[in-house]
Parts: sequence; C-alpha cells; structure tokens
Amino acid sequence: MTIKKRLYRILKNFKFLPINWQFKIRHYYHTGKNLHLKNPVEFNEKIYWLKKYYHPTILTKLADKYNVRSYVTEVIGAEYLIPLVDYFQKSEDFNPEILPDSFIIKGTNGSKTNYIVEDKKLMKVNKIRRKITKYLRHNHYYEGFEWAYKDIPPGVVIEELIHEPGKSFLTDYKIYCFHGKPEFVQVISDLDKIKAQTYFDIFWNPLPFTKSKKEHRIAPLPKPEKWEEMLEIAQKLAGRFPFVRVDLYYIKPKIYFGELTFYPASGRTDFYPEEYNVYYGDLLHLPKLDKKNLVITLY
Repeated sequence: MTIKKRLYRILKNFKFLPINWQFKIRHYYHTGKNLHLKNPVEFNEKIYWLKKYYHPTILTKLADKYNVRSYVTEVIGAEYLIPLVDYFQKSEDFNPEILPDSFIIKGTNGSKTNYIVEDKKLMKVNKIRRKITKYLRHNHYYEGFEWAYKDIPPGVVIEELIHEPGKSFLTDYKIYCFHGKPEFVQVISDLDKIKAQTYFDIFWNPLPFTKSKKEHRIAPLPKPEKWEEMLEIAQKLAGRFPFVRVDLYYIKPKIYFGELTFYPASGRTDFYPEEYNVYYGDLLHLPKLDKKNLVITLY
C-alpha cells in the first residue's frame, strides 16, 4: 500500500471533512484513481456525482426497506413482496410472541443490517434486542455519504424467511438499469456454499468482466424460467431514474422483490477489465444542473 493510500485510509474516517474531500479521498482509496466530479466519465465517478447532486425526495422512500414496499405495491403489485411480519421504530415495540418459525430482521436505513433466525425455538431474545437497538441507532448515510439514506427514519422490518431448495442462501439477481432500461445482471449464487458472482447480458449471455480485482467463482447458471418477467419488473421499477439496480429473487414459481440500490457498493468497486468503467459510464447520462440550484430535486 502506498503512503498516499495509507494516509487516505485514515482520512476517510474523518467524517467532518467537506463532502467533496470525502468523495475524493474514498474514490482514490478504493480505486487508486482521482475523482473528476466536474466532468465524470467512468461509471463510479457518475455514481459519486449522483450522490452529490441528484436528490429527488422519492429516493429517501425507495431506499427505506419499509416504505419502498408501497412503491412496489403501486408499480408491480404486492404479490412480489416478501411477507411482512412486523415494523416498528422503537426497540420496546419488538414483540417475540408474533414471530413465525423463521424470519429475517432488517434495519430500514442500513445496508447489510440483516439478522436471520432459522429456528425461533433457538433464538436468543436479548441478542436480538441488542441488534435492534444497534440498527435503530445506525445511519448508513455516514458510511459512504449516500444521499438517499440521509433522512430515512430509523426503523426495523421483520419479514418471513424465504428459502431456496438446496441452497444455503438465496440466489440474488441484481439487474443494472440505465434510464429505465435493464442492461445486465450480476448474479450472486451458492456454489458449494461459497458466493459465486456471474454476469450476464439481458439475453443471458455471459459477460467478460467482474466488479472486483479478486478472482470470482463463476457458476454455470441456467436462465430462470421467468427471466423475461423479471426484466419487465426491473424496467417498471427503474422508472425514469438515471440509474438504479433492481434486486430480485426467484424461488419457483415466485419472483420476489429484494431492494432498489442507487449507489452499488457506494461507488467503490470498479469493473475489470478497465474499459468497462467507461463503457457503462457512457450509458449513464447525467441530468443537467440548473445554475440557480445546487442539486436536482425533481424526479
């Protein structure tokens, strides 16, 4: 690690620094590249631009793991939602008595704030209460300054736990949509209980890139029987946004909604080979800033 990277590893934790400095430090630390916010070219540069300048209030609703459910219901129907068990905003409102045999707990304003209980009989209530307290105190915005998370009210969602036969975790179909159009999918799948990442175009042809320098296990995956319907769902949910990733699950015979992601990996992970950073950056046409306003607030 270079001296500059070592310095930036320290500086990225100084969250009082101006936002432009935060972005420049984090982008260089994770990619080794200088960030060009005034004239972004690469995909991740444009994700940082969206963080800073693209602030329609609807993003707060759609990044919220509870409130996004009403959007999904309105756009594609409630049948695609994972069944809801409970929602609350105070830790004292957690009620173990109403829980099903297996369930998942999620913080509404976080990322990777999930806690899975496979068997209610074995659950440790005090541990769960500590988790819930932690989730309610957490604001994911300060992890990567992703604007959509900034004003989400702290809350906890509990959903039924869905299972995929023969798998230790659900196959996750992450569909990248540019201006309402699905372009490719990143599939996270269980390959011998290890996460495999495979990329396909919308016709299910394998793509020759990854989003990390690390070697990925690539799984030979059949196209889901309802792939065309999944693409239609992604297109509807993507709406008019410049970019959004639509995450879906397919557990025969049902498709389930996962989440909407506006800043994949917070703009930290590049495409490899390098040319795909510009290729997908070219697909993301940024809206124009009004000279009188510092941010875009209209969807």
